[in-house]
Amino acid sequence: MTLESLLLAIWPHVAAAFTVVANLLATGHAVLRKRDVRAAVAWVGLVWLVPLIGVVLYLLLGINRIRRRGRSLALRQEHGQFPPKPSVAACTPEQLVAAVPPATHLAPLARLVDEVVHHRPLLPGNRLLPLEAGAGAYPAMLDAIEEARTSISLCSYIFDNDEAGRRFVDALGRAVKRGVQVRVLIDALGARYDWPPITGRLRRAGVRAARFLPTLWMPARLPFMNLRNHRKLLVVDGKVGFTGGMNIREHFLPGHGDARDLHFRVEGPVVGQLQETFAEDWAFTTKERLEGEAWFPPLEPVGPVVARGIPDGPDEDFETLRWTLLGALACARSSVRIVTPYFIPDSALITALNVAALRGVRVDIVLPQKLNLPVVQWAATAQLWQVMRPHCRVFLTAPPFDHTKLMVVDGVWSLVGSANWDPRSLRLNFEFDVECYDAELATRLDALIEERVSRARLLTLEELNQRSLPIRLRDGVARLMSPYL
Repeated sequence: MTLESLLLAIWPHVAAAFTVVANLLATGHAVLRKRDVRAAVAWVGLVWLVPLIGVVLYLLLGINRIRRRGRSLALRQEHGQFPPKPSVAACTPEQLVAAVPPATHLAPLARLVDEVVHHRPLLPGNRLLPLEAGAGAYPAMLDAIEEARTSISLCSYIFDNDEAGRRFVDALGRAVKRGVQVRVLIDALGARYDWPPITGRLRRAGVRAARFLPTLWMPARLPFMNLRNHRKLLVVDGKVGFTGGMNIREHFLPGHGDARDLHFRVEGPVVGQLQETFAEDWAFTTKERLEGEAWFPPLEPVGPVVARGIPDGPDEDFETLRWTLLGALACARSSVRIVTPYFIPDSALITALNVAALRGVRVDIVLPQKLNLPVVQWAATAQLWQVMRPHCRVFLTAPPFDHTKLMVVDGVWSLVGSANWDPRSLRLNFEFDVECYDAELATRLDALIEERVSRARLLTLEELNQRSLPIRLRDGVARLMSPYL
């Protein structure tokens, strides 16, 4: 027997043995690591029903955790506390009652988030200014960049190489020429939404830029291809911050599609938490530590808002936002108002919404009538009946597409930031939101929601049930993919 014929004879046995070992390893990982029993069963079934392909899919999509604590701890040991302590004392739940009397019944929510986000305290003395897309947000961000004197940190999921992107690159390049330290972090997947990517233009402008978790041609990082940095953060001189739902792309420029979104100018001690989140992401990506007053200056109280930054991601901050949402729904007494483009809540959030509605809380959910991602819209539509039947109201806003993410509870508590109400935001992505206790801010945000509701139509169960059978089947099949939409 020749060597070639021997190899051909034993190859099927080797391949079968390799497949069994790979299936066993993937099965063991799913059984030990998956929190949701149904998810574990589904992955184990896929692995064995579709050998090798199921293992590859599990490797790419099923491993949803990445640990960065080791590097953060190493930075702390090498350089001391990271970041510096806030300039003001943390606000305890008891002090919150005195500072914001209308939020008395929400003290348990503050206590819950204290436990869930234990390394970022609730801080008094902040001011948040809502900025609508188009004429409001980009000009304010660009003006802040033009006024920068020491440092600029910018994180964006998408940073397109278009008219909007070029405006930001030009402003950042001028800042570099003034001697400002500039750092730009773009998600590696989001950087490829436009071609050629903006990173080349940034380098030519002298801007130091990095990509978060690049996966192309890097097999060691393939398990993390599904874990994206969806945060939107801009901090100028360590004192003025911007966060919300807006990426950098011309869709939000007047006359370029006029998509809607909401961003926030942030001032006060909580800006340090925006900067801290960026610094941790930057250190994880580049190993460079940002330190000193150029990045973390003292921050004095400037306004009435008690606020806290809530980072969320598939690492040590796992499901922090999901816990926050569940807590807010449990504490609500009179109203819950939600604006989000992508609404695919899991069973626990659906139950929490239903319980709030059945307790007599008015629950309003404002969604776009037409999404930019049809499959996501089909999946979302398939489960709307689950929240509408217990009297939650769903409003659909006509085009242009509204990318706003916003939640207001009882006219006093607000949640703003980058996260959507879907599994990708609440389990897979790195997100950043800010919780705010202030009746004046909540009233202002309620008015923005009311303006959207005034242009929307109320969706009824009858309309939902009148969809044809093929459409309902299509939507139902899309819902099966909801954990990864």
